[in-house]
Amino acid sequence: YTQCHFFAGIGVWSYALRLAGWPDDRPVWTGSCPCQPFSSAGGRGGFADERHLWPAVLHLLRVCRPGILFGEQVASKDGLAWDDLVQADLEGEGYARVSVDLCAAGVGAPHIRQRLFFGAERLADAASKGPFPGAQPGVHRGEEVPGPRDGEPERHGSGERVADAERDGSGGGGSGTSGAAPGRMSGQDRERQRVWPDFGSGGAAHDVEPQRPRPAHVDWRDADWLFCRDGKWRPVEPGTFPLVDGAPSRVGRLRAYGNAIVEPAARAFIEAFMETQQDMSAAA
Repeated sequence: YTQCHFFAGIGVWSYALRLAGWPDDRPVWTGSCPCQPFSSAGGRGGFADERHLWPAVLHLLRVCRPGILFGEQVASKDGLAWDDLVQADLEGEGYARVSVDLCAAGVGAPHIRQRLFFGAERLADAASKGPFPGAQPGVHRGEEVPGPRDGEPERHGSGERVADAERDGSGGGGSGTSGAAPGRMSGQDRERQRVWPDFGSGGAAHDVEPQRPRPAHVDWRDADWLFCRDGKWRPVEPGTFPLVDGAPSRVGRLRAYGNAIVEPAARAFIEAFMETQQDMSAAA
Protein backbone atom coordinates (compact mmCIF):
# COMPACT_ATOMS: atom_id res chain seq x y z
CA TYR A 1 0.00 0.00 0.00
CA THR A 2 1.17 3.53 -0.76
CA GLN A 3 -0.42 4.97 2.39
CA CYS A 4 -1.34 3.15 5.62
CA HIS A 5 -3.58 4.67 8.30
CA PHE A 6 -3.79 2.72 11.55
CA PHE A 7 -6.39 3.42 14.26
CA ALA A 8 -7.90 5.61 11.54
CA GLY A 9 -11.35 6.13 13.06
CA ILE A 10 -13.34 8.32 10.66
CA GLY A 11 -10.30 9.01 8.47
CA VAL A 12 -9.25 12.46 9.65
CA TRP A 13 -5.51 11.91 9.14
CA SER A 14 -6.07 11.06 5.47
CA TYR A 15 -8.35 14.08 5.08
CA ALA A 16 -5.85 16.41 6.77
CA LEU A 17 -3.03 15.17 4.54
CA ARG A 18 -5.03 15.98 1.42
CA LEU A 19 -5.95 19.46 2.63
CA ALA A 20 -2.32 20.13 3.55
CA GLY A 21 -1.32 19.34 -0.05
CA TRP A 22 0.13 15.88 0.55
CA PRO A 23 -0.41 13.91 -2.70
CA ASP A 24 -2.35 10.64 -2.54
CA ASP A 25 0.54 8.88 -4.29
CA ARG A 26 3.12 10.13 -1.74
CA PRO A 27 3.89 7.29 0.72
CA VAL A 28 3.07 7.94 4.37
CA TRP A 29 1.92 6.08 7.46
CA THR A 30 -0.26 7.48 10.22
CA GLY A 31 -0.95 5.87 13.56
CA SER A 32 -2.64 7.59 16.47
CA CYS A 33 -2.36 4.84 19.06
CA PRO A 34 -5.26 4.51 21.54
CA CYS A 35 -5.07 7.20 24.20
CA GLN A 36 -7.11 5.37 26.85
CA PRO A 37 -4.07 3.96 28.72
CA PHE A 38 -2.73 7.50 29.17
CA SER A 39 -5.87 9.56 29.71
CA SER A 40 -7.95 10.06 32.83
CA ALA A 41 -11.06 9.01 30.91
CA GLY A 42 -9.46 5.66 30.04
CA GLY A 43 -8.34 4.70 33.54
CA ARG A 44 -4.63 5.58 33.08
CA GLY A 45 -3.44 1.99 33.00
CA GLY A 46 -0.25 3.13 31.30
CA PHE A 47 2.20 0.75 29.69
CA ALA A 48 0.63 -2.26 31.41
CA ASP A 49 -2.73 -1.58 29.74
CA GLU A 50 -3.61 -4.05 26.98
CA ARG A 51 -4.70 -1.06 24.86
CA HIS A 52 -1.09 0.21 24.79
CA LEU A 53 -0.51 -0.67 21.14
CA TRP A 54 2.67 1.21 20.32
CA PRO A 55 4.69 -2.06 20.52
CA ALA A 56 2.50 -3.44 17.69
CA VAL A 57 3.14 -0.34 15.58
CA LEU A 58 6.89 -0.56 16.28
CA HIS A 59 6.89 -4.18 15.06
CA LEU A 60 5.28 -3.09 11.77
CA LEU A 61 7.82 -0.27 11.39
CA ARG A 62 10.70 -2.72 11.81
CA VAL A 63 9.27 -5.02 9.15
CA CYS A 64 8.05 -2.49 6.57
CA ARG A 65 10.40 0.48 7.11
CA PRO A 66 8.02 3.28 5.97
CA GLY A 67 9.68 6.56 5.07
CA ILE A 68 7.42 8.91 7.04
CA LEU A 69 5.10 8.40 10.00
CA PHE A 70 2.63 10.79 11.64
CA GLY A 71 0.68 10.29 14.85
CA GLU A 72 -0.61 11.90 18.02
CA GLN A 73 -1.36 11.15 21.64
CA VAL A 74 -3.12 12.79 24.55
CA ALA A 75 -1.05 15.61 26.05
CA SER A 76 -1.11 14.48 29.68
CA LYS A 77 1.70 13.66 32.07
CA ASP A 78 1.31 10.00 31.13
CA GLY A 79 1.14 10.98 27.46
CA LEU A 80 4.51 12.69 27.77
CA ALA A 81 5.98 9.47 29.17
CA TRP A 82 4.53 7.64 26.16
CA ASP A 83 6.07 10.27 23.89
CA ASP A 84 9.50 9.68 25.45
CA LEU A 85 9.20 5.96 24.75
CA VAL A 86 8.18 6.53 21.12
CA GLN A 87 11.05 9.01 20.65
CA ALA A 88 13.61 6.51 21.92
CA ASP A 89 12.19 3.62 19.89
CA LEU A 90 12.07 5.58 16.64
CA GLU A 91 15.58 6.97 17.04
CA GLY A 92 16.75 3.42 17.72
CA GLU A 93 15.23 2.36 14.40
CA GLY A 94 16.96 5.13 12.44
CA TYR A 95 14.24 7.78 12.36
CA ALA A 96 14.48 11.50 13.04
CA ARG A 97 11.43 12.57 15.00
CA VAL A 98 9.76 15.75 16.25
CA SER A 99 6.75 16.19 18.54
CA VAL A 100 4.72 19.30 19.29
CA ASP A 101 2.10 19.96 21.96
CA LEU A 102 -0.78 21.58 20.07
CA CYS A 103 -4.28 22.62 21.09
CA ALA A 104 -7.30 23.04 18.83
CA ALA A 105 -7.70 26.59 20.12
CA GLY A 106 -4.30 27.34 18.58
CA VAL A 107 -5.82 26.93 15.10
CA GLY A 108 -8.96 28.92 15.90
CA ALA A 109 -11.24 26.31 17.44
CA PRO A 110 -13.56 27.37 20.27
CA HIS A 111 -12.27 24.53 22.49
CA ILE A 112 -8.91 23.26 23.78
CA ARG A 113 -8.41 19.58 22.76
CA GLN A 114 -4.72 19.41 23.70
CA ARG A 115 -2.74 16.76 21.82
CA LEU A 116 0.88 15.72 21.18
CA PHE A 117 1.43 15.54 17.41
CA PHE A 118 4.57 13.82 16.12
CA GLY A 119 6.22 13.24 12.77
CA ALA A 120 9.13 10.94 11.95
CA GLU A 121 11.26 10.41 8.84
CA ARG A 122 13.58 7.51 8.16
CA LEU A 123 17.06 8.97 7.87
CA ALA A 124 18.15 6.60 5.09
CA ASP A 125 15.25 7.79 2.93
CA ALA A 126 15.79 11.47 3.76
CA ALA A 127 19.44 11.31 2.71
CA SER A 128 18.69 9.73 -0.67
CA LYS A 129 15.77 11.83 -1.91
CA GLY A 130 15.65 15.16 -3.69
CA PRO A 131 13.20 18.03 -3.17
CA PHE A 132 9.81 17.13 -1.73
CA PRO A 133 7.82 15.85 -4.75
CA GLY A 134 4.27 16.61 -5.72
CA ALA A 135 3.33 18.96 -2.91
CA GLN A 136 0.40 21.21 -3.67
CA PRO A 137 -0.65 24.34 -1.77
CA GLY A 138 -2.93 23.40 1.09
CA VAL A 139 -5.85 25.28 2.55
CA HIS A 140 -4.43 28.22 4.46
CA ARG A 141 -5.08 28.16 8.16
CA GLY A 142 -5.85 31.05 10.42
CA GLU A 143 -8.28 32.86 8.10
CA GLU A 144 -10.33 35.38 10.03
CA VAL A 145 -14.09 35.23 9.64
CA PRO A 146 -15.81 38.47 10.72
CA GLY A 147 -19.29 36.97 10.77
CA PRO A 148 -22.04 35.67 8.48
CA ARG A 149 -21.89 36.52 4.80
CA ASP A 150 -24.12 39.32 3.53
CA GLY A 151 -27.70 38.12 3.57
CA GLU A 152 -26.79 34.93 5.41
CA PRO A 153 -28.88 34.27 8.53
CA GLU A 154 -27.05 33.53 11.75
CA ARG A 155 -27.15 29.93 12.93
CA HIS A 156 -28.43 29.46 16.44
CA GLY A 157 -28.28 25.66 16.69
CA SER A 158 -31.09 23.40 17.75
CA GLY A 159 -32.35 25.54 20.61
CA GLU A 160 -31.73 22.64 23.01
CA ARG A 161 -29.72 22.61 26.20
CA VAL A 162 -26.86 20.34 27.17
CA ALA A 163 -25.32 19.39 30.48
CA ASP A 164 -22.93 21.69 32.31
CA ALA A 165 -19.30 21.54 31.19
CA GLU A 166 -16.42 23.97 31.40
CA ARG A 167 -15.23 25.65 28.21
CA ASP A 168 -11.83 27.25 27.95
CA GLY A 169 -13.16 30.51 26.52
CA SER A 170 -10.37 30.77 23.95
CA GLY A 171 -12.76 30.59 21.01
CA GLY A 172 -13.25 33.59 18.82
CA GLY A 173 -15.52 36.52 19.30
CA GLY A 174 -17.06 38.44 22.12
CA SER A 175 -20.67 38.37 23.20
CA GLY A 176 -22.47 39.86 20.26
CA THR A 177 -21.78 42.45 17.60
CA SER A 178 -20.98 45.40 19.85
CA GLY A 179 -17.35 44.41 20.42
CA ALA A 180 -17.81 43.87 24.16
CA ALA A 181 -15.32 41.61 25.92
CA PRO A 182 -16.24 37.90 26.24
CA GLY A 183 -18.53 37.28 29.17
CA ARG A 184 -19.76 40.92 29.28
CA MET A 185 -22.69 42.54 27.48
CA SER A 186 -23.25 46.12 26.42
CA GLY A 187 -26.55 47.90 26.97
CA GLN A 188 -27.63 47.04 23.43
CA ASP A 189 -26.83 43.38 24.05
CA ARG A 190 -28.94 43.39 27.19
CA GLU A 191 -31.86 44.81 25.26
CA ARG A 192 -31.55 41.98 22.74
CA GLN A 193 -31.31 39.19 25.30
CA ARG A 194 -34.29 36.89 25.65
CA VAL A 195 -35.45 34.67 28.48
CA TRP A 196 -35.17 30.90 28.15
CA PRO A 197 -37.47 28.55 30.06
CA ASP A 198 -35.99 26.40 32.79
CA PHE A 199 -36.31 22.78 31.74
CA GLY A 200 -36.63 21.67 35.33
CA SER A 201 -39.25 24.09 36.61
CA GLY A 202 -42.17 23.76 34.25
CA GLY A 203 -41.19 26.64 32.00
CA ALA A 204 -40.42 29.30 34.61
CA ALA A 205 -37.92 31.98 33.66
CA HIS A 206 -34.45 30.90 34.72
CA ASP A 207 -31.65 32.65 32.85
CA VAL A 208 -31.02 34.72 29.76
CA GLU A 209 -29.44 34.05 26.40
CA PRO A 210 -26.78 36.61 25.47
CA GLN A 211 -25.66 37.07 21.90
CA ARG A 212 -23.73 33.99 20.90
CA PRO A 213 -19.98 34.26 20.13
CA ARG A 214 -18.66 33.78 16.63
CA PRO A 215 -15.78 31.46 15.73
CA ALA A 216 -12.57 33.15 14.63
CA HIS A 217 -11.59 30.51 12.05
CA VAL A 218 -13.17 29.55 8.76
CA ASP A 219 -13.36 25.86 9.72
CA TRP A 220 -15.86 26.67 12.49
CA ARG A 221 -17.93 29.12 10.49
CA ASP A 222 -20.99 26.85 10.23
CA ALA A 223 -20.94 25.44 13.75
CA ASP A 224 -24.25 25.22 15.58
CA TRP A 225 -24.24 26.91 18.98
CA LEU A 226 -26.05 25.49 22.01
CA PHE A 227 -26.94 27.65 25.00
CA CYS A 228 -26.16 25.66 28.17
CA ARG A 229 -27.48 25.73 31.72
CA ASP A 230 -24.40 27.53 33.00
CA GLY A 231 -25.12 30.49 30.72
CA LYS A 232 -22.38 29.67 28.20
CA TRP A 233 -22.59 29.01 24.48
CA ARG A 234 -20.88 25.88 23.13
CA PRO A 235 -20.30 24.93 19.49
CA VAL A 236 -21.26 21.55 18.05
CA GLU A 237 -21.07 19.88 14.67
CA PRO A 238 -23.93 21.13 12.47
CA GLY A 239 -26.91 18.84 12.86
CA THR A 240 -25.62 17.24 16.07
CA PHE A 241 -28.23 17.39 18.81
CA PRO A 242 -27.74 16.96 22.57
CA LEU A 243 -27.40 13.42 23.82
CA VAL A 244 -30.49 12.21 25.67
CA ASP A 245 -31.20 9.20 27.85
CA GLY A 246 -32.68 6.28 25.94
CA ALA A 247 -31.03 6.92 22.56
CA PRO A 248 -28.15 4.39 22.45
CA SER A 249 -27.88 4.50 18.66
CA ARG A 250 -26.50 8.03 18.94
CA VAL A 251 -23.73 7.08 21.36
CA GLY A 252 -21.58 5.40 18.71
CA ARG A 253 -21.74 8.37 16.36
CA LEU A 254 -20.88 10.88 19.06
CA ARG A 255 -18.06 8.66 20.31
CA ALA A 256 -16.57 8.73 16.82
CA TYR A 257 -16.59 12.53 16.96
CA GLY A 258 -14.96 12.47 20.39
CA ASN A 259 -12.11 10.14 19.40
CA ALA A 260 -11.29 11.96 16.16
CA ILE A 261 -8.38 14.35 15.89
CA VAL A 262 -9.04 18.01 15.05
CA GLU A 263 -8.36 18.24 11.33
CA PRO A 264 -7.09 21.87 11.20
CA ALA A 265 -4.59 21.08 13.98
CA ALA A 266 -3.32 17.99 12.13
CA ARG A 267 -3.24 19.98 8.89
CA ALA A 268 -1.17 22.75 10.50
CA PHE A 269 1.33 20.19 11.80
CA ILE A 270 1.60 18.46 8.41
CA GLU A 271 2.08 21.78 6.62
CA ALA A 272 4.89 22.74 9.02
CA PHE A 273 6.50 19.31 8.51
CA MET A 274 6.35 19.74 4.72
CA GLU A 275 7.77 23.25 4.91
CA THR A 276 10.68 21.97 6.99
CA GLN A 277 11.37 19.24 4.45
CA GLN A 278 11.37 21.74 1.61
CA ASP A 279 13.70 24.09 3.50
CA MET A 280 16.12 21.25 4.22
CA SER A 281 16.05 20.13 0.58
CA ALA A 282 16.73 23.67 -0.59
CA ALA A 283 19.61 24.03 1.85
CA ALA A 284 21.13 20.76 0.64
